[in-house]
Amino acid sequence: MFLMKSLTFETLKTLLQTPKNVVIVPHVNPDGDALGSSLGLYHYLIQKGHNVCVIVPNDYPEFLKWIPGTSTIIQFDTHTEIAQQKLDNAEVLFTLDFNALHRSGPMQTVLEKNKTPKIMIDHHQQPEDYAAYTYSDVNMCSTSEMIYHFMDQMGDLELMNVAIGTALYTGIMTDTASFRFPKTTSTTHRVVAHFIEVGVNHSNIHNKVYDANRFERLKLLGTALSNLRVMNALHTAYITLSQKELDEFGYQKGDTEGLVNYGLSIKGIKFAAIFIENKDDSIIKISLRSKGNFDVNQLAREHFHGGGHQNAAGGKSLLSLDETIEKFEHLVESLKAQLQSE
Repeated sequence: MFLMKSLTFETLKTLLQTPKNVVIVPHVNPDGDALGSSLGLYHYLIQKGHNVCVIVPNDYPEFLKWIPGTSTIIQFDTHTEIAQQKLDNAEVLFTLDFNALHRSGPMQTVLEKNKTPKIMIDHHQQPEDYAAYTYSDVNMCSTSEMIYHFMDQMGDLELMNVAIGTALYTGIMTDTASFRFPKTTSTTHRVVAHFIEVGVNHSNIHNKVYDANRFERLKLLGTALSNLRVMNALHTAYITLSQKELDEFGYQKGDTEGLVNYGLSIKGIKFAAIFIENKDDSIIKISLRSKGNFDVNQLAREHFHGGGHQNAAGGKSLLSLDETIEKFEHLVESLKAQLQSE
């Protein structure tokens, strides 16, 4: 067994040449990229002869539960004992789409204590130094694209198939907002072209993710848009959703996915946010988006216990919803020079 911090790519490649017990863990509240990268890696490593399982910290949106391999996923918060057995027996542990162990939520302590060599694959800024091997690239559009390049580095692109490609396409599509974000490169398009060449039905994936709305979710969207506030002079827009409003429309995990982008879509807006009350956890969940050079990653780190990318980040507030909005508005006022400079 390799010691922590001792893995080079060559030793990692050697480690994975023979069958191993492998566990893959994405971040808490897994999104399309977290699940897509995890299941893409799962299907790849299965082909290599490894004994693989994906353990998610908690539940994930219904619109992602069709991805090939989801039926094999173990949910840590509801099947803790089974998950713990898998972790205890693991010989290699991949952590995907997060770069700090607190981002694993209820699995943080378990992962901190686990001495299995950890392999981090992630594209978020300022990675922590917890892994035996780290593949970090903040210029990548998604962790799912990084799994493709990881397969390439391993010399295994000939193993690409519909299951791998479907999972990775889903991750790339969702994390780029359907290929709109600036980090969507010509290489990204060549990667997804390869998926289509092996038989991935990209149109079907888009339909399953974006065109299967519940009526209640659309009603919630209407409420969110009614709550949209614009600070024109500061090129800022924000949305609020209270727990009462979520309950009224039978909120399900994933229902608020992408709502923050409506604020950013307004002409002249450079900075958008959404504030979602979660009374069970006594927090306000926050998503931040920006255009240009306005850095929401640093903003989330400094003020909202979070982080992410320059133009897309998240965090939380321990204040009430009203107090959080008051804090946010004062913060935006203090950033007036930056918001009006571009």
